Amino acid sequence: MSYQVVLYPEYISFNIESGQTVLEAALNSNINFPNRCQVGACAMCLCKKLEGQVSYHLEPMLTEKEQAQGWVFACQAFAESNLVLTFED
Repeated sequence: MSYQVVLYPEYISFNIESGQTVLEAALNSNINFPNRCQVGACAMCLCKKLEGQVSYHLEPMLTEKEQAQGWVFACQAFAESNLVLTFED
């Protein structure tokens, strides 16, 4: 199963396949997505989810409040629906 990811406000879109993290899908689609460590430690890929659902195989290093606000570690997040993400606060 695949989902569509849209990066707001630029409206850059790419598809994410089952088993891919958001970051993997972006990089495979040649999207310039901030990243460094790709394991959730540096927070370079931190983005905010405006729409959709994600899941994690390992719990992210985010507080419950940050998760409730929509913050996502793209290098660890798997799409469970279409997503709209932003790097803006």
